[in-house]
Amino acid sequence: MAIRELDSTPSLATLYPKALLGGVLRKPSGSELPDTELVRTGVVVDPAHLAAYNTVCGFRLSDELPATYPHMLAFPLQMRLMTDREFPLPAPGMVHLRNVITQQRPPEVGEPLRVAVHADHLAAHPKGAQVDLVTAVTDADDVEIWGSRSTYFVRGAPAPDDEPSAPPEPDPKVGRLPHAVWRIPSDIGRRYAAVSGDVNPIHVNGLAAKAFGMPGTIAHGMWTKARVLAALAGRHGPAFTVDVVFKAPVRAPSKVYLHTAEADGGWDAKLVSPKGKDHLLLTLREA
Repeated sequence: MAIRELDSTPSLATLYPKALLGGVLRKPSGSELPDTELVRTGVVVDPAHLAAYNTVCGFRLSDELPATYPHMLAFPLQMRLMTDREFPLPAPGMVHLRNVITQQRPPEVGEPLRVAVHADHLAAHPKGAQVDLVTAVTDADDVEIWGSRSTYFVRGAPAPDDEPSAPPEPDPKVGRLPHAVWRIPSDIGRRYAAVSGDVNPIHVNGLAAKAFGMPGTIAHGMWTKARVLAALAGRHGPAFTVDVVFKAPVRAPSKVYLHTAEADGGWDAKLVSPKGKDHLLLTLREA
């Protein structure tokens, strides 16, 4: 795999218009994924940005990064890769289906990090195609301390059908009664976009969201994952794997129910609509 080291973090303000234009001008090709890994070295987290992120997602203020924060560092690299001419799927309309994070220890404010992203596992989906964006975060000793695999789906796109299927989805076992009732504010898409740079129209504009087949403005999937992990903070150790499947969009505004239960070596959780529809399935298992 060719390693391409970037001198600066890609600008999402530039990449989103490029993604929208590319979605209009080219069709899914179904060809092979680019054999390239994008890398940023010496990445140091801004404490003020971390504090803003923690506030939006419900984490306590700390010098340790919450498990979902490194996604902020990786997402611009993911977008750069997905908007590359060689990438076989169009970025507009991509839906985040699943995110798996494995953390050995939390990165800390002030330590230089190496962030590397590549694409993997282009495969057929019953309704189109899906692809994984894989991230590795290593510390100054070249030890991988954090990694993730984000699965994205494109409706109607072609893909090879000989790829092995994905691992089984999380199957959380929780009780019938919720442990919390959350009211999702109408502006959560804009607030999360402000700290993440993820200004996908489906999260910030109701008309655009409906144009992409959504019921209206929806919360970012990684915000819902972060919000659930914030609710579980202090109940597990620093090394774990947390696997989330985004089953149905969470409208903003709306009401959702959080169900949690201790599981063998960790926690299970669900976000459920008032009508009993699963929004998010989560399993957390300590290393």
